[in-house]
Amino acid sequence: MTLPTESQELESQTATVIETAAPIPVSIDINQFRSKPLAELQAIAEAVPAKIQGGISKSQLVYELLCFYAREGAGLVCEGIIEQGKDTFAILRDPSRSFRPGPDDIHVSANLMRDHSLRVGQLVKMRIRSPKERDKYLSAYEVLEIEGKLATDYAAPKEFDRLTPCFPNQRIHLEGEGNDFLGVRVIDLIAPLGKGQRGIIVAPPRGGKTILLKQIARAIRQNHPGAELIILLLDERPEEVTDFEETVGVPVFASTFDESPRRHSQVADLVIERAKRLVEQGKDVILLLDSLTRLARGHNSAMQGGPIGSGGVSPVALQKSRKFFGTARNVEEGGSLTILATALVETESRLDDVVFEEFKGTGNMEVKLDRELAERRVFPAIHIPQSGTRNDDRLYHPDEFLKVIDIRKQLAQQPIGDAIETLLKNLKATKTNAELLLRGLR
Repeated sequence: MTLPTESQELESQTATVIETAAPIPVSIDINQFRSKPLAELQAIAEAVPAKIQGGISKSQLVYELLCFYAREGAGLVCEGIIEQGKDTFAILRDPSRSFRPGPDDIHVSANLMRDHSLRVGQLVKMRIRSPKERDKYLSAYEVLEIEGKLATDYAAPKEFDRLTPCFPNQRIHLEGEGNDFLGVRVIDLIAPLGKGQRGIIVAPPRGGKTILLKQIARAIRQNHPGAELIILLLDERPEEVTDFEETVGVPVFASTFDESPRRHSQVADLVIERAKRLVEQGKDVILLLDSLTRLARGHNSAMQGGPIGSGGVSPVALQKSRKFFGTARNVEEGGSLTILATALVETESRLDDVVFEEFKGTGNMEVKLDRELAERRVFPAIHIPQSGTRNDDRLYHPDEFLKVIDIRKQLAQQPIGDAIETLLKNLKATKTNAELLLRGLR
């Protein structure tokens, strides 16, 4: 038996490396690459002939692999939302991870932004290259698509701030069949929701606001599939975020309570800019926010210096939150932005009280949840006399409006608890609100 020579062993080892090394792809979709499990990315890192240290985060690993592939000639393509950076450049954020910053962020130069008249919040698709000599980030060098259209065919629409606001005059119907829709059927009767509404669900702790918000989200998804439904959860528990994603099935943008106040502000600001860009295209956008109180807290905590008002709240922080909420509107040119937000009360926090008082008169629709009703396990624990919509006659049919007034008059004569229980009993006995209005309360 003849033993292999040293040169033959070296050739054999080289052949093995070539066979086991992963082939270089022609093109890589960065969005799909980021969605790969960490274990799969680690396996890829072991297969490629690149020096990648262990124990790094998933985002850092993605960055290292993309840099390697780009140097080897692979084409990189990424789609994301434009966010303004600290300096003149912008950053392409990934919506699937709630715009969370990471080492694999993609920088967009000011020249590219100017040449294509790109706006913060736009959805764009770009070609990406590896970092230059002294840079430490991936950067975009060509715009392929803007809002789903080829960059060469895209015409910038009229800016959001130049659109003409008007009263909400189109109804967002929430009612559906079954006991799962009882809560939203009450809202349809007591405080109807219109396109372009600024609505507040005022709720004490454990008042049932989260369950009600989920019901509203499911109802909108079922009854208005053409609307752009966005859910924004700020300073939320991680398990609540997961539950929303699994039960509602629409885009959920979230920041959890273990993240910084600056992070809460960042995701909120980018979500509202995204909503504006959709309205500019004539789309009806419905944004469900939990909660307005946490948004104001985030803006307040992120402030550095400046005056401090009552309850330790900065007037500048309140103004930022007011601007966010005030963005909701119906526009004559087509499209609308509806914001339905929750606000916390009775928390024994002076800051929360100040925030609620600040926003109390800015909304044009309000649903008040009552602590006493919630403690009696009444759902929805809606305080009927203190709930309603401004100019609701624009949303109801004239005949329907008269019937609704009759029902509200009857309920106003009863104690708060009896009123909601009477309404719920009648809702359970009828399949639709129209049937209830025709037969009346019994």
